[in-house]
Order: sequence, then structure tokens, then C-alpha cells
Amino acid sequence: MDLPGTMRAWRVTTPGPVGESPPVELIEAPLPTPLPGELLVRVEACGVCRTDLHVTEGDLPVHHEHVVPGHEVVGRVVADGGGVHGGPLEDWSVGDRVGVAWLRHTCGRCRWCVRGAENLCPYARFTGWDADGGYAEYVTVPAAYAYRLPTDVPAVALAPLLCAGIIGYRALRRAALPQGGRLGLYGFGGSAHLCAQVAIAEGARVHVLTRDAAARRLALDLGATSAGGAYDAPPEPLDSAILFAPVGDLVPVAMRALDRGGILAVAGIHLSDTPPLVYESELFYEKQLRSVTANTRDDGRAFLGLAVRHGVRATTHTYALEDGLQALRDLKAGRFDGAAVLVP
Repeated sequence: MDLPGTMRAWRVTTPGPVGESPPVELIEAPLPTPLPGELLVRVEACGVCRTDLHVTEGDLPVHHEHVVPGHEVVGRVVADGGGVHGGPLEDWSVGDRVGVAWLRHTCGRCRWCVRGAENLCPYARFTGWDADGGYAEYVTVPAAYAYRLPTDVPAVALAPLLCAGIIGYRALRRAALPQGGRLGLYGFGGSAHLCAQVAIAEGARVHVLTRDAAARRLALDLGATSAGGAYDAPPEPLDSAILFAPVGDLVPVAMRALDRGGILAVAGIHLSDTPPLVYESELFYEKQLRSVTANTRDDGRAFLGLAVRHGVRATTHTYALEDGLQALRDLKAGRFDGAAVLVP
């Protein structure tokens, strides 16, 4: 296959607010060269995740200067760097549909990797933060961290599943929702609206709490039991809750909404400071507050299997690759429900 020598890609210049002097620029970059054990992927679609916004604006520290953001990538294998075919990773072929997600590398040797908690690996590396991601026409991925994707679903519909969906799934499991339980979702963007579909399919009563009226309408359309404002009390006590909005002020709000023994899982990689918690009303009766850190590959495979089985689909808004900055600005301003997706 003849490949171009260059590609278009967005790179972070100086992290800062996307609404001011642009912290990203669209450039003509050399085509990336896959290392041994890596695949070169032609990007068909890349989701726009709130973590990309945190990387771009500097909420997350710089790990790779001038990084290309994006870690919800759907594409096709066009080449590999050797060490793939004829070895333990030989199942990949040119033309295969592939998913590139947030988790890019773990050591496989530390105490967390050995016990199956590779999401806590101190040596983990991440797509679009430690290595260039999918806001581009081509991207590389270690074959061992790539996901095989169905070919009968449009790339735009699949892209948000690769982070928003996987993280929402892990958050749901961290929240330990009992069978048929009452679940509160605080914030209702890309991750929450996918998590809600899984929870509803599994028999939960889902209550959505979010500031955005369009998101509340989407929640009800998807089968939520109720939808109210972010600081409203749900119509019934909650067995579990997930905080998707990166707003620390909502932590005590959600903790007060929990019934006895309830669990709140905080799904974001970044959260503004939380106010003090009042023990009697917000922690007593064995309520729990948990964080969510990345995901394991097993999480990804489990969620993608559920998504296919239950017909989980993202509500998407498509942007051309050259409109990547506008997509980030619209995400920050809350101008769309569901998820945005860049298409080269």
C-alpha cells in the first residue's frame, strides 16, 4: 500500500484556555513510523473527549510536548512496525478495523499489573497524552492495546465507545449498583449517556442530574426514569451514583442523595476542588466515595461486548478534522448533547 509522507494533525502548542489564543494548531506533520509491535492506523474517526480538553488547556500536566490529542480512534490497519505478524500478535492484518483507546502501555510486572489492576500501573502511558493521538489522519498503537471492532457499524458511532463508553462502564462497576437499583448520573455528556444505556439495559432506574436542558431531553429519550438540574435532589434515594461532571461542588450534593450504604464513583481524570463533607449527612450510614482511574483492557473488551449485545449507540455530532479547535470550544461551552467526533 502506497502511503503519503505527511499528514494533517492538531498539536498542542502552549496549553491554555481554548476560548482565547488557540492552544492548538493544525499542522502538516511527518507520517508516524510504527515501532516493532505497533500498528499504523489510518484514522476514520476520532471522538472528542473531555480529557482532550484537559490536556489542551493544561488541567493535566504536559507529558509529551506538542502532543497530538485524541484517544477515541477508529481506523484501519495500513502497516506495522514488524514483530506483529508471525508472533504472538499475528492476528492483525492490513485492512482490519481497529480501535485505539486511552490506555497505551503498562509494564506487566508491577504489583498492580500482576494482580489484574493494570489501570493502576505507575508506568502506564496514554494515547493523546504520553504519545500522539487521533486528532490526525494517521496514528500508531501497540498491537497488544488495540481493540478489534465490528465492521458493520459506522466509525463515527464507534469512536465514543473507546473512552467515553469504556470509562462509563468502569465507573458503573465501581459504583457497585445492585440488580434493579437506583442510579444517579451527575452530568450527561459523552460518557454518561453511554453508561445510562448499559445501566437501563441491565434493569436499573436511572436518574439524570445535569444543567443542560438538551441533555435532560436526551436522557429521557434514552429511557431515564427522571431528569433534573445538577443540584436538584433526585425523586428517590440512590443506591449508587456516578459523577461525570468535573465539578467538585457536586460531590457533597451526590453524597446527600445516596441511600444507606450507597456508593458514589467519580469518573473524571480531573475534578475541581471539593468542599468539606459533613459526616452525619454525607458520609454516615456506610456511604462510600470512590474514584475511577483509567481502565483495564478487560474493561474495554467487556464493555464493547455489552455495547454490541445491547445495541449501545452514541449520540454524535460530526466535525471535519480542520474544525478540531471548534469542537473543543463547543465541548467546553456545552453546545451539544452526546459526543463530538472528528472525521478526517
